[in-house]
Amino acid sequence: MENFIYSIPTDIYFGKGQIRHLPKIITEYGKRVLLVYGGGSIKRNGIYDTICDLLKKEGIAFWELSGVEPNPRITSVRKGVDICRQYDVEVVVPVGGGSAIDCAKAVAAAVSYEGDAWDLLIDPSRIVSVLPVVTVLTLTATGSEMGRSAVISNMDTNDKKGFAHPDMRPKASILDPTYTFTVNAYQTAAGTADIMSHIIEAYFSKEEGYMQDRMAEGLLKTCIAYGSKAIAQPDDYEARANLMWTGSWAMNNVLKLGKNIPWSVHPMEHQLSAYYDITHGAGLAILTPHWMEYVLDETTVDKFAEYARNVWDVSLSVQDPMQTAKEGIRRTAEYFQKLGLPSTLREAGITDTDCFEAMAKKAALETKQAYRTLTKEDILRIFQAAF
Repeated sequence: MENFIYSIPTDIYFGKGQIRHLPKIITEYGKRVLLVYGGGSIKRNGIYDTICDLLKKEGIAFWELSGVEPNPRITSVRKGVDICRQYDVEVVVPVGGGSAIDCAKAVAAAVSYEGDAWDLLIDPSRIVSVLPVVTVLTLTATGSEMGRSAVISNMDTNDKKGFAHPDMRPKASILDPTYTFTVNAYQTAAGTADIMSHIIEAYFSKEEGYMQDRMAEGLLKTCIAYGSKAIAQPDDYEARANLMWTGSWAMNNVLKLGKNIPWSVHPMEHQLSAYYDITHGAGLAILTPHWMEYVLDETTVDKFAEYARNVWDVSLSVQDPMQTAKEGIRRTAEYFQKLGLPSTLREAGITDTDCFEAMAKKAALETKQAYRTLTKEDILRIFQAAF
């Protein structure tokens, strides 16, 4: 196991009614706030009014950046930066899922930088300082509420990039499972697939991490057990709570520290959603089984067989590791379909392959050290198989 330093300074307020702590958390860092959120869901379900009332009662001034896109755009980041500078904002408070949180993190990091915010996506070493970020999670998926990274899209150049900085990790995050009751079935399914993909990316590593892998298997089994339950009964508190906490643990570094983990599927999906703007979790659900099938060979079969046995309970009576591995992959694809997610790019509304080569070329820049090295040609074949 490699050396590492583990520090997660994010305070988690988990459970019903924890929103009452929001004003006290914010005032530790300032009293001038930028609220960041997406569409109108937080207004329809009452969360917006609750937060506004709490802030007003404590004399906390706030401004708003609304309309953040599902794949957050650099244009929204730039708007947020302008608001922060104009009103001397001291704290950034995203209310939503990973898109709102990632946009907020990028805003917080870009306020003190004199150049364009996109520069920081290209070179995070340019970050000067980061405004405190306090999140209110309303959609379980990305784990951004405990992470130090953000992913932003530039639709002018068809680029989707991630960047990270220790100070981008939220100071505190409020995780109330009841806030996810109104998330629709498709977004719940896509969020579950996103969580599972984060765990799978950590699980399939060239380096051994026995303890991390056993934890990963448990978290994957939690997603499998509760993803379909949350869809069948949206107000099932235990289902929503288990998914919410699993999503945080999938991305709070505990699964990857001590292991070298260059991701395989996310670099491909980032290109997919940058060019075609599809739901991130749906793209991952499509690509993951195809990636698994493509990289399964004599050098990887034992790990895939372990995955099949320990995650999907494929019978130990199956003696052929290759047969075991293939059954685990089949059950992975079948579960995503059971959640109601597309299994091909066509089903996701993609009707052409015109951009595949350009996408594969960009993705290959990040997959040279992946679980199995993927060249542009490899990635192109995976896209084509998924089409």
